[in-house]
Amino acid sequence: MKPFPALFSGRALIMGVINVTPDSFSDGGLCASTESALRHAAALVEEGADMLDIGGESTRPGSCPVGVREEMDRVIPVVRALADAGTCVSVDTSKPEVMQAAIEAGAAMINDVNALQARGALEVVARSGVAACMMHMQGDPRSMQINPQYNDVVKEVWDFLRQRLDAALAAGIARERLVIDPGFGFGKTLQHNLELLRHLTRFSELDVPVLVGLSRKSMLGTVTGREAGDRTHASVAAALLARSGGARILRVHDVRATRDALAVYEAVNAA
Repeated sequence: MKPFPALFSGRALIMGVINVTPDSFSDGGLCASTESALRHAAALVEEGADMLDIGGESTRPGSCPVGVREEMDRVIPVVRALADAGTCVSVDTSKPEVMQAAIEAGAAMINDVNALQARGALEVVARSGVAACMMHMQGDPRSMQINPQYNDVVKEVWDFLRQRLDAALAAGIARERLVIDPGFGFGKTLQHNLELLRHLTRFSELDVPVLVGLSRKSMLGTVTGREAGDRTHASVAAALLARSGGARILRVHDVRATRDALAVYEAVNAA
């Protein structure tokens, strides 16, 4: 297993997305097989990805869950091959069984949209030594975009993530292994997403790195009128706004474009 990169110093990290699914919103099954996923992974590493996030179950709005065995069959061969090649691998899953198998295959991080709330998830991560990202989501992927409601979206998401951090720490997961994600697009309207982005610096108060995934999301389509495959410019702009708000990990599809824009941003801020 390649160790997870240090998160509290140096530049922001770029996480490339690999969806080993037939129904991803962003690529329509581009990486649905192990072979195609590995080809795409090699391209993203060449473009400058610091790590790759491998997912075997779509969490787009309206998606349905898949079984443990099917998710493992999609993800584990990719994880093992990439880890054996020295790539830093994150696995996007909410199932403790998949987490355990991914860790055994060499994953360095678990990226859970359900914030390690499934029975046994905290324990799997605690005894493994890997990093973990816990995300906020209102509802579940099948229903999360059906009229999401908040009284104060920033406070409610902040409070939830603080509670999950407390639970993770109590379970024995060291703070330096923990990451949080406000969950843009997961049970949020456009206005909720914009409000979170405006106040992203609040989440750094929780004293762990913040991961942001805005790449190609529907909120960018709503703002620009462009389809998912034509949102590179909007995605890069959103990534830079997230970085300016304190994000330490940027989860993106367009690695080269994000890397170049981020290099300019970091150079200016280092001057």
